[in-house]
Amino acid sequence: MGINFKDAIGMHADALHLRADRTRILATNIANENTPGFKAQDMDFGAMLANHTAQEKGEPTFEGDQGRMFRVPFHPTRDGNTVEIGVEQAAFSQNSTDFGTSLTFINMKLKGLAKAINGQ
Repeated sequence: MGINFKDAIGMHADALHLRADRTRILATNIANENTPGFKAQDMDFGAMLANHTAQEKGEPTFEGDQGRMFRVPFHPTRDGNTVEIGVEQAAFSQNSTDFGTSLTFINMKLKGLAKAINGQ
């Protein structure tokens, strides 16, 4: 009987993929801080993860990028750019920490599996 690693590590692998996607979105926002008319985006991580989980179970889901949204600025600029560097940096930092947390959970799961396989 083989080990199904997808079942063993649970939703953390999906969470890593979504965190990586969110990192790309936030990095794009930061890179376009001074681009006139650029609209900062983000994703509703919880909604995207729930959608992905529902897809795997064969349940109805939303299509496309409905989990992505445009960020509403606290202080709009005259050139139409909605990137606020402090907000983006904070979101990037939090996402990075959450990514590390998911990696830690996967590492713990795999170490537990290795111990079980070795009979420890």
